Amino acid sequence: MKKRAWFCAAGLILLMGTVTGCQGKYQEVAVTDASAETDTTPAPTKEIKIETTTEAPAEEAVESGDWYTFEERTEQDGKIRSYLTGEMVDAAVGNRRPIAIMMSNDKASLPQYGINRADIVYEAPVEGGMNRFMAIIEDYDDLDRIGSVRSCRTYYTYFAREFDAIYAHYGQSTFAKPYLANVDNINGLDGIGTVAYYRTKDRKSPHNAYSSGERLNKAIAQLGYSESYSADYKGHYRFAKTGHEVTLDGAPSVMEAARVYPGYVMNKPWFEYNESDGLYYRYQYGAAHKGNEGPIAVKNILFQYCPSGHYATTDYLDINVHDDSYGLYATEGKAIPVKWTKDGEFGLTHYYDMENNEVILNQGKTWICVISAQDSSNVEVYGK
Repeated sequence: MKKRAWFCAAGLILLMGTVTGCQGKYQEVAVTDASAETDTTPAPTKEIKIETTTEAPAEEAVESGDWYTFEERTEQDGKIRSYLTGEMVDAAVGNRRPIAIMMSNDKASLPQYGINRADIVYEAPVEGGMNRFMAIIEDYDDLDRIGSVRSCRTYYTYFAREFDAIYAHYGQSTFAKPYLANVDNINGLDGIGTVAYYRTKDRKSPHNAYSSGERLNKAIAQLGYSESYSADYKGHYRFAKTGHEVTLDGAPSVMEAARVYPGYVMNKPWFEYNESDGLYYRYQYGAAHKGNEGPIAVKNILFQYCPSGHYATTDYLDINVHDDSYGLYATEGKAIPVKWTKDGEFGLTHYYDMENNEVILNQGKTWICVISAQDSSNVEVYGK
């Protein structure tokens, strides 16, 4: 059974009306002269606000026994619970800041190397209808080829910072350059580029820039970045305790979600639930999506609808990742509508169900699709 994602109809109609005004293909959110590539001053943007009738959930005391709290994150027999997956990993890996590395998803760049090792992947549109990935990886030391590595866009700097990650990219758009000061980053266009990255002969530029675990570690050392999480970092997601797995049974507006389509127009991806292992397998370009180590599968899927426009007369997207909006959470073959809110400019993004309960993820990998709010009506959810 097919179900269009109209579960947040009132909110989404309001959201889409606010963003697009139902008048054109996109809204211009800034008016600047972008012809000067050397001008790194970010374009002034038109503030996009989403009015909601629900108050933001208040901070609550963490007393639930259903998810792991920060205080319960203790080392046991050389293992510690990962901030990224909620699973037990080697303490040396789990206590080290992860890499958040940009990856191309152009057909000419496939397969992506190292993506099977990613604990979290952000997928978001860039210019020309293409999508680009940011793969967050904590266990990367033995990888000799990661990428291909592509350039930064502004919104990815915010995503990387939410996980206290070291952000790896090869260049950036003019509009993104000022925002790199807000995150520890390894830029292929800086002097460190020859240390961190290399080019191969089996792809044409710009799809032939790669990194490796060894190169990334050398670059981190030379740049003087701390390998340890910030003292005030306490993780991002709530992960279900073993034996308390999330099924979404009885959750507000729950629906069957055997196949989930984010509605991206170029790569046309979707996720299919496999009951035998409880994972969602990813497809795109009409076939199974495979990294260099095989099919890509995740435990949790989050769709995050964001107001978006364009910078002035360019094709560069200005995606608003700060103002409250809506989305979807899928796991264990079911999905629910969610609301999301961000703690200030550099804080965490929290996801809540329609009764204002913060979402609990199942232990495992998570894939986040950032979707322009005006395209959220293209999201489709299919039952069995």
